[in-house]
Amino acid sequence: MNVAGSNIRHRGFTLIEIMVVVAIMGLIMAMGVPSILAAIKKDGMRKAVSDLQDVCFQARGQAIMQNRTVAVVFHPGERRFETEGGGAGVSDGKVTSSILPAGVDFAMLDINLMDFSASEWSKVRFFPDGTSDEMTIVLHARDQWRKITLEFSTGLPTVVDDVTR
Repeated sequence: MNVAGSNIRHRGFTLIEIMVVVAIMGLIMAMGVPSILAAIKKDGMRKAVSDLQDVCFQARGQAIMQNRTVAVVFHPGERRFETEGGGAGVSDGKVTSSILPAGVDFAMLDINLMDFSASEWSKVRFFPDGTSDEMTIVLHARDQWRKITLEFSTGLPTVVDDVTR
């Protein structure tokens, strides 16, 4: 005669089985972290393009909001650019000046159809009506090329990836 419950088998997972599954999940997640961080972190070319766009957007916004002409000043020899009187590199979370990351250079800097890549400095002006000077910049890093153009009628930067010279 069976005593009630003596022959009942409880189904479920043992503590060891659960720990093995958690360890495997942790290992898989740990292997994925470097890939996720690399995707989030901006490398040289991505950072340069992003900073250049941010500075242009910031200058255009200032020109419109303050009803005055604002310029972005480029120093090609120093691989640096900034909003005129920019000072700090980040203001209210927005980039106002930057230096191109190591390995990234200005391959071309044309403003109003004139080449300024060998100049000590040059300016692109943004006007209160939302327009700007015309600008074409080509950035080069190893085997990467990016072309950033500034349409004079809108003052907005446009990026073309992987341009060939």
